[in-house]
Amino acid sequence: MATSATVPSLSADGSPLERHRFRWLASGRLFLQAQLEAIRGARLEVLLEMYAFKAGGVGDEFCAALVAAAGRGVRVRILLDAFGSVALPGEYFDSLRAAGGAIEWFNRPSLGTWSFRNHRKLLVVDREDAFVGGCNIGSEYNGDGVVEGWRDGGVAVGGPVVFCLQREFDSQWALAGEKQWRHRGRRRPRAGVVACGAEVEALFIFPGFGRNPLREAVARDLKRARRVGICSPYFLPSRGLRRQLVAPERRGVEVRILLAGPTDVPLMQLASRSIYRFFLERGVEIYEYQPQILHAKVLLLDDVVYIGSSNLDPRSLRINFEVMLRIEDAGVAAQAWKQFEEDIGHSRSWTLEQWRGHRTWWQRLKQQVAYFLLARLDPRLAEGQLRRWLQRRSARPAAVWPER
Repeated sequence: MATSATVPSLSADGSPLERHRFRWLASGRLFLQAQLEAIRGARLEVLLEMYAFKAGGVGDEFCAALVAAAGRGVRVRILLDAFGSVALPGEYFDSLRAAGGAIEWFNRPSLGTWSFRNHRKLLVVDREDAFVGGCNIGSEYNGDGVVEGWRDGGVAVGGPVVFCLQREFDSQWALAGEKQWRHRGRRRPRAGVVACGAEVEALFIFPGFGRNPLREAVARDLKRARRVGICSPYFLPSRGLRRQLVAPERRGVEVRILLAGPTDVPLMQLASRSIYRFFLERGVEIYEYQPQILHAKVLLLDDVVYIGSSNLDPRSLRINFEVMLRIEDAGVAAQAWKQFEEDIGHSRSWTLEQWRGHRTWWQRLKQQVAYFLLARLDPRLAEGQLRRWLQRRSARPAAVWPER
């Protein structure tokens, strides 16, 4: 079962912990530039955990900033997913290693664990500031999301949650260094939910097929929500989550779901469109963003904002390692809702009649195949790998992946 934890309520000297500081970064360009500025100003430590890091353009800017930081004595550690960053040349980070930085690859390809990916996007600088959002390190995210660049963004946060994120990075770093994740010695279970003060919870998602901290937190907030906005580029919720998402509509609450129009994963869009009917028949509004590829992962429920790396699809909710922040702050929520309304203004709405007219026999066949592959086959293959992997381990399963 997922465990909960809290950070200490008092600092080392006994004084109350500070409130969190937030900076809403409404586009990929703003988010990437803020991260670069933080790295360039780092004094002590830079921790970067990333799914995809791409050479050229923005990637080269980040590499240069990281090399410069390591060169002036900053401790630099980079954790990259081996699948997401597979296109990086082998020598790409040689200059960073020469400057004293460290690189670790998470889950190098193996037959036993190829399904599982570290999909997190996280930067922690000097243990004072953290950046959480949907952006990988790549030039396609470097834009306003309307005229150029994918539609994405994130949040910069300071305060107690930074300690939680830094601690989780350290755990993931240690796990990545183990050959095929073989556990050496017992480790206490890692918490899926970490309360970091009144405003913020850090939600850490691990591979598993039971309870999920994001799904459970969203379900609680949906029960009292008066306004709901969902932004998810890859959208294929389970039947249970679908029922939870439409429940506010039955109370007369407006529920709007913003999905990708242009997409980098056509198979996911086919699978998503196969379930539009469920929502449209129940009064939920569905929109597809048109100017650019939508990549932001944001859930809005009144003054609560969820933001991070997780999509509402089987891979994010059951197979990948993900990180989300639950932020309850009226100022942050106001900025997030403003962005959501602007994005809706750039989107195409779907009606039930349009959906029915779109469903030719060929489209139905493609959508059914896509749904089977992504909602059935992929999770079952991953579940089989996970069970076989856990059976070979001598330590308890919860030592690495808490049951949920």
